[in-house]
Amino acid sequence: MHPNAPNRPGAVRLIAAAALAAAAAAALAVPAAAAPAAELTPEAIDAYMTATYEASGVPGLSVAVTHGDQVIHAAGYGRDSNGDEVTEDTPMRVASVSKSFTAMAVMILAEEGRIALDEPVVDQLPGFDMADERAREITVRQLVNQTSGFSDTTIDVVELESATSLEDYVARLADDSLASDPGTDWEYCNPNFNVAARLVEVAAGQPFEEFMEERVFAPLGMEHSATSDERVQPGLGYNNLFGLWLPREEAPGFLDDSGSGGIITSAADMGRWLITQNGQGTPLVSEAGLAEMHTPSEVQDYGMGWSVEPDGTLVHSGNLMTYNAVEWIDPETGYGIAVLTSGAGMTDVTYTAMEGLAAMADGGDPGEPSGDRLIQFALAALSVAAIALGVTGMVRSRRWAVKRAGRPAWRIGLRLVPALIPVALFASYPALVSLISNGRTVTWPSVWYFALPLTLMLALAALAGLATTTARLLRLRSVGSAE
Repeated sequence: MHPNAPNRPGAVRLIAAAALAAAAAAALAVPAAAAPAAELTPEAIDAYMTATYEASGVPGLSVAVTHGDQVIHAAGYGRDSNGDEVTEDTPMRVASVSKSFTAMAVMILAEEGRIALDEPVVDQLPGFDMADERAREITVRQLVNQTSGFSDTTIDVVELESATSLEDYVARLADDSLASDPGTDWEYCNPNFNVAARLVEVAAGQPFEEFMEERVFAPLGMEHSATSDERVQPGLGYNNLFGLWLPREEAPGFLDDSGSGGIITSAADMGRWLITQNGQGTPLVSEAGLAEMHTPSEVQDYGMGWSVEPDGTLVHSGNLMTYNAVEWIDPETGYGIAVLTSGAGMTDVTYTAMEGLAAMADGGDPGEPSGDRLIQFALAALSVAAIALGVTGMVRSRRWAVKRAGRPAWRIGLRLVPALIPVALFASYPALVSLISNGRTVTWPSVWYFALPLTLMLALAALAGLATTTARLLRLRSVGSAE
């Protein structure tokens, strides 16, 4: 899976493996700490986020809540991998939240007449070509609306991860094809925004990171933001393994200057970004341009780097292998929310926290703060059970073999099937997760990150089944030879 592929714009949630474990833990669910009063004051926000931090156990968490042109509350909770206290200025990776930034860059240039939103990309971006004639019809608007026809099922997104630049990334699309005619279907696919970022470079005549710094970050006063860790260095992110948060390097992949997921920023900077997205503070584009970015396409409730919800609010989440983030705005009321965390577990605490804060902004109950501790406990218990069953199966393998000696091979084979089911399940694990993830590509390396406890549990179950099967066959052969 692309490092910033487990992205969830609204309903598109790609920590699909978590759903498998959630079912096992659902019966164990109990209420967490009492929710604070449903009123969006600095004190209430801080109380809710403190409770969320404590309930989730994530190493570091930060938040920004805005209203109109003011930041109501911006703060950090916990510590980073260097042991420093997390504050509102602590830089974190925000993964696919980056898409709204790339869309803004495109709109800035579109309003200056240097990018034509409704003209073919191929006419504006030298080097863009695909092994599909329909690609010549893709417009810039379709890229940022994700209606280009790009799909993980027809583009080798894994091969794209070794690209060394945006130019190289675009060139590697030459042997890929489309899944649908441009403008007829919506599919979440990271190459859309990396092609858009390369177009920004060409149209602006400068590197993507320089354009973002000069035209987006600097005007808004986003001093802790960049498109690569060469300018702003976040600490290590974390993964949760049975309740133990492990610091880890982010998975290798195309992140530096990535238009789909390369932004590094802080909660305080996100506060400035939310204000301009709500049409307040320093404008980056015209009011009409901003409204155009927030307008869904004809085929999906997704604008330009934003998912448009039924109630008119806009949201976009981002998930890397070790970081999670989410942004939310309500153009009608002027509220904005951003939540960032340096820990990626089986559930996304940032999205849950955002939903709670959004409920408070609407005068509702935020619900009980929670994390994935129950899921972690359930998976730990299942892992221990898998080991116990494997040991038991091996110990009892002679008794099993004696009982079945002399029987037809097909009957013996049938009796071995149950022990081999975990093996088959584990072998097809990434493919199964890809299947239930709306066609997103999931690779073996990726499942050893945010889904680490589930992956380890399935691996132990597979090893137990394989060990039991092997022991039974060896015993059966031994018994047969003795007779």
